[in-house]
Amino acid sequence: MSLHEFLREGGEASFRIMNRLSHLMQNLEFSGLGSAFPFSPASRKNSWRAWDDEIMQLDSCPLRAADITPDLQKKFAFLSGGRGDNGSPIIVFPEFPAFGEITDKEFHNVLTYLTSVPSLSSTGVGFILVIDRRQDRWAAVKGTLLRIAGSFPGNLQLVLVLRPTTLLQRTLSDILFKFNKDEFKMKVPVIMLSSITELHSYIDRTQLTQELGGTQEYCHEKWISHRTAIEGFALMVKKTAQTLQSFGTELAETELPNEIQATTILLSTHTSKKERMKEDLLVALGQGSRLLESINEPVVRDPDHNMNQDELENLATVQRLLSQLDETERAFDEFWVRHQTKLEQCLQLRHFEHNYREVRALLDQVSEKLATFSEVGISPAHADHIFIELTTYEEKVCVLVRTAALSQEGDELIQKSHYAEDSIQPKCSELRTISETVNNNLRAKKDHLLKARELHHRLERASKWVDDGIYLLASQPVDKCQSHEGAELALQELERYLDNAGENQLTDLSTIWKDYEAVLNQQFRDQVEKVFQKQASMQEMFDKRRVSLKKLAAKQTRPVQPVAPRPEAFIKSPLSSPGQSSHGRTLHSSCSAEPFQTFSGFCALQHVMNELLETERAYVEELLCVLQGYASEMDNPAMSHLIPAPLQNKKEVLFGNMPEIYHFHKRTFLRELEQYTDCPELVGRCFLERMTDLQIYEKYCHNKPRSESLWRQCSDCAFFQECQKKLEHKLGLDSYLLKPVQRITKYQLLLKEMLKYSKGCEGADDLQDALTSIVGILKAVNDSMHLIAITGFEGNLSELGKLLMQGSFSVWTEHKKGHAKVKDLARFKPMQRHLFLHEKALLFCKRREENGEGYEKAPSYSFKQSLNMRAVGITENAKGDNKKFEIWCNSREEVYIVQAPTAEVKTTWVNEIRKVLTTQLEECRASHVALFSTCSPFKTGQKSIKKGEEKKAESCSPDVNSSSSVKGYPPCFLLNFNCNICNACVASTLFYPTSVLSHFL
Repeated sequence: MSLHEFLREGGEASFRIMNRLSHLMQNLEFSGLGSAFPFSPASRKNSWRAWDDEIMQLDSCPLRAADITPDLQKKFAFLSGGRGDNGSPIIVFPEFPAFGEITDKEFHNVLTYLTSVPSLSSTGVGFILVIDRRQDRWAAVKGTLLRIAGSFPGNLQLVLVLRPTTLLQRTLSDILFKFNKDEFKMKVPVIMLSSITELHSYIDRTQLTQELGGTQEYCHEKWISHRTAIEGFALMVKKTAQTLQSFGTELAETELPNEIQATTILLSTHTSKKERMKEDLLVALGQGSRLLESINEPVVRDPDHNMNQDELENLATVQRLLSQLDETERAFDEFWVRHQTKLEQCLQLRHFEHNYREVRALLDQVSEKLATFSEVGISPAHADHIFIELTTYEEKVCVLVRTAALSQEGDELIQKSHYAEDSIQPKCSELRTISETVNNNLRAKKDHLLKARELHHRLERASKWVDDGIYLLASQPVDKCQSHEGAELALQELERYLDNAGENQLTDLSTIWKDYEAVLNQQFRDQVEKVFQKQASMQEMFDKRRVSLKKLAAKQTRPVQPVAPRPEAFIKSPLSSPGQSSHGRTLHSSCSAEPFQTFSGFCALQHVMNELLETERAYVEELLCVLQGYASEMDNPAMSHLIPAPLQNKKEVLFGNMPEIYHFHKRTFLRELEQYTDCPELVGRCFLERMTDLQIYEKYCHNKPRSESLWRQCSDCAFFQECQKKLEHKLGLDSYLLKPVQRITKYQLLLKEMLKYSKGCEGADDLQDALTSIVGILKAVNDSMHLIAITGFEGNLSELGKLLMQGSFSVWTEHKKGHAKVKDLARFKPMQRHLFLHEKALLFCKRREENGEGYEKAPSYSFKQSLNMRAVGITENAKGDNKKFEIWCNSREEVYIVQAPTAEVKTTWVNEIRKVLTTQLEECRASHVALFSTCSPFKTGQKSIKKGEEKKAESCSPDVNSSSSVKGYPPCFLLNFNCNICNACVASTLFYPTSVLSHFL
């Protein structure tokens, strides 16, 4: 029977092979005694299940040497290995003075075991007992004979007794034996021998031990050791066979799973169990081989050594066990190969079915996706983008290649006579049919788009040719055309332009309708007609200009001032004029510059807009490539072995919120930008509307140092190299992880360019606001990057409010009380500090040296001191230096003289701190409104001030000089309690802390 025929027959073949294994195990002689395992041929069932029931229901095992080793070691009886003339086994009872102390159980166990050792053919003849009592008395002889007569478990042939050698005991033995002979009740002769010589007349000397005058070598300890080992080996063989039988039952009854994981687990489990079975078999074979060597040791040591009959039987028993164990192993291996093959084919089938479902679903998705590529585009760039998107989609999906590979895999399974051939064949045919349909559909879509692209580019060339012609007309110098020569040159210039039209010029419409009928929808037709109309208008203008120039060339007249055509009229043609935005409002250009400036400016602006859109699309594609080629692969089980330990479960650290950035640009921002293709001067609105969404870049930049550090740690790992190889990228992942940072800065540059060419247009203000917002985002990102580098601050930085400004300054400190030495030193040696201005606190930090590379080269800041903004005051000008200002607290007990790099930086910081203190004062004043209304002295003071009666105010106000807590502050805070920052405060360039102001409220 071939392997495949066997597998097709399924369970019946498994039963037959297990029956064969059962019969082999039934033939094993587990006891090692020469007798077969207790199964008669009649009891052998055809079913291996019946054998399994019988082997599991065996009676308790007979006595083994290991069970009665202490009794055997007493050596009151032993098998010497000798044989009588007719092959009877000889049991020797040597001199044993303590024989009377042997219990009946010990006597019975030893004799029962000894009589079970020889083969059945030997025990059938009967045993010869040799009882040596030469050194004992008649009572011992009598007691031994009575015990043997009463409980000997086997057949007896002859009993030989060496009687006592002393005169008295020998005489008593002769007399008493004759009178007590009937008392022994033995059916075999009992012969009393006077010497060893008489014994030799009954048994040959070669069959007797040296103690009995023979030549046979006998070691009782070695005999016990051999018997224990043989029986242990036989028991091991029995257990191994039972284990194999049980495992075979499990394999034969196993149902094939329907899932990949379950099949994989089952195959792995069965293989592991099989390996353990094989290990057990090897252990048993090894033990049997060592036992065989031990039995053969005397022969190996002395080739002339003759084994006794027991040793020969032991040798034959071990050899038989080893042979049967080998046969059992071969039978099991044969069954295992078939079982393993079927499980492997089952696993192959489950993988094929799983891949089939996946490919089938992908083919359906591809069909649905191809149905979405029904557009022909509204511009050449749009058509190119759709075609590139289709081509890129085709390259990335690779479903057709996978379908062909899966069909080939199915064919190979069928060629290898897989048992599920009837299930695999239809699936392969279905895959090929659907794949061919999808492939044809894909080719048709590509041909359709190529045709549309061709027409779009023809329209683009025609439109550009028309625009260039209009530009030519507009750029011809009017004054030079007044002369004969100037008119001739201008006319020749026009003629050359028309002669070089070539393919740029559209032919008649009927030809276009015929050639591009398949791709022309109503919108496309209108577009063609408008370009054709535009071309006709331009040619009409050329004709008129040529007529005028010909007249000027033919006849010189007085100078005239022909008016150049306005290019704006053509700029607002259907192809290039703005359309409706995605938000439902009309987008239109309203530039107020001169015609030539408007045309050239519009071209430059359109160029910048095209760059914005092209780079945006490329940016989206690059993000998708990174997410699919790297991030998704980190979850791919097939690539998990290539991922180093530091990179495990670190995808969010490495890529940050790149998926969020990708989805925003792909689904929202790119689509909205494309709505402004023909009105780029209005694109600022798009940026302003999405400015909140663009703040997601702050989160990405915050994570960039961690991402950079992780990349440097694992950049050389095989995982990144394999991903880069699959993507065919020349640059590593780190270059692509930098793309979002580069993109957000690129917007700033593009908006600046657009603003430069949009002056005087409607959207210029929006562009300026968008640029300001983008710069604000970049500043916030930059500030926050510095903020996260602060070390040593024990509080929560988020509780300090929004970070308003940060920068490096030179700082001196002054203290009114004590610290004289510090003051003197600080006067001449400024400290270099990096200040962080928050809404609630001002942090002083020390900048540390930059180390490392990339983002790891960013500086770190060691926290030194913080000032609560509610206790801070400022003096704008300090020490006559326009770059210095003072920050002080605690009634100027602590003064920090801060020197900015430039006067402009100082002014910016002072204004920002002024805003913070003003805001805090307003909040403090609002919180104390209720207190003002209940405090009568203050109320009186307020009324007096409003009336200009300073005396009443002074009488109702607290004594300024009597309170040290208010000493040194301007009178506005003591008199006018509704004042936030009075003119006197502003003029004095002093700004007092909120804590002081709240004292007077």
